[in-house]
Amino acid sequence: MSTPQHDLQSMLHGPILSTLLRLAAPNVLAMVMTVLVGIAETYYVGRLGTAPLAAMALVFPFAMLTQMMSAGAMGGGVSAAISRALGASDVPRAQTLLQHALVIGLGAGILYSAIFLIWGPGFYRLLGGKDAVLSEAVRYASVLFSGALLVWLLNTLASIIRGTGNMRVPSVGLVATALLQIVLGGVLSLGAGPAPAMGMVGVALGHIIATAAGVGYFFWYLVSGQGRLTLRWQGFEMQASLFADILKVGATACLSPVQSVLAILIFTGMLAQLGTEALAGYGIGQRLEFLLIPIAFGIGVASVPMVGMAMGAGDVARARRVAWVAGGVSAFNLALIGAVVTLAPDLWARLFTSNEAVLGYARQYLVTAGPAFPFFGLGLTLYFASQGAGQVIGPVLAGTVRLVLVAGAGYWLSQHQGTADRFYELIAIAMVLYGLVTAAAVKWTPWGAKA
Repeated sequence: MSTPQHDLQSMLHGPILSTLLRLAAPNVLAMVMTVLVGIAETYYVGRLGTAPLAAMALVFPFAMLTQMMSAGAMGGGVSAAISRALGASDVPRAQTLLQHALVIGLGAGILYSAIFLIWGPGFYRLLGGKDAVLSEAVRYASVLFSGALLVWLLNTLASIIRGTGNMRVPSVGLVATALLQIVLGGVLSLGAGPAPAMGMVGVALGHIIATAAGVGYFFWYLVSGQGRLTLRWQGFEMQASLFADILKVGATACLSPVQSVLAILIFTGMLAQLGTEALAGYGIGQRLEFLLIPIAFGIGVASVPMVGMAMGAGDVARARRVAWVAGGVSAFNLALIGAVVTLAPDLWARLFTSNEAVLGYARQYLVTAGPAFPFFGLGLTLYFASQGAGQVIGPVLAGTVRLVLVAGAGYWLSQHQGTADRFYELIAIAMVLYGLVTAAAVKWTPWGAKA
């Protein structure tokens, strides 16, 4: 039977590929469930009509930004700080980092809710939302973002546990949360038995209820003392140095998802000018692009404690090998997905609509962007691995390069009557560039003897 000490030794000295795959397997399962949630919710909304589907395309980037920042960016900073402390055999420091991580999660969740409840309608209007589409977007988002605090807590708690090298418990909690969200989203949005059909608001309520249940499970696990760390508040004193240990990685890493979402928003705003069908079709393709992130996430977050513990123990060479192996595995996974949707785009597109005009735009996106998916997976997973080393500046700058390309070339296309297929080609080029620049940054950035 595996013990915490055995798991630690395995991450520090075991074979890299087999250890990485063992740690990643539960994460990938949890992320597959996240993908199924995305498919189910888009299916539910697609049943409501084209206007709700277009409204979801306006709101979805901001909803995914919540997940990306809390789980992948700040969550990576939390896992990295805890794993480096454990790699250096400093359990008391790891214990105190747990408490500081929760304070950060609480504050960030409250701030995120406030921003989108106050200024959200203006954002959707800037993206081209109007009339029925804007009305649906505002109704949906006002409920959805009232639960942003729960999302931040869920992912902060999961990241704390992952930082100890335990991938099973976070995955069990996230799989159960996803299953509950799928069921509640369908029942509350479309109606079933005595439950009335609430439309898009029902999808949002299902999300909030399921997330609250997941938060409760993780709190119970940490308070009960079953893991390597236990949540206790007695004698807790906030220390600036421990906030800095998390934020020096987490806060910088948060720039990356912001840049990714800005790139998506630029395209969303530009394609909204081509009509509701174009926006809805892009929304279907965009949904898949966002769902690639959880798949790369499954490998990436498994690499964070492996890299972090190696760095904490001073084994920089092993940390780098972990990063490259993880990047290769992720690129392979996304290459398979890209090949499928490139050769058979209707397998994805027809899940959500039968409108031929919308399908045409969705097919264009999938066939054009699919071959670039492995580069996106490589870059994103190396970004996670760099969090474990405490060196995220290079991958974040790679995201900046991508954003600048999207903004500059996208503006030029919009001023020269660019068609949808030209915009999709730009998306593919930006993905390839992101992967290559991130790989170059990781290769040439010194990680040092200690992070």
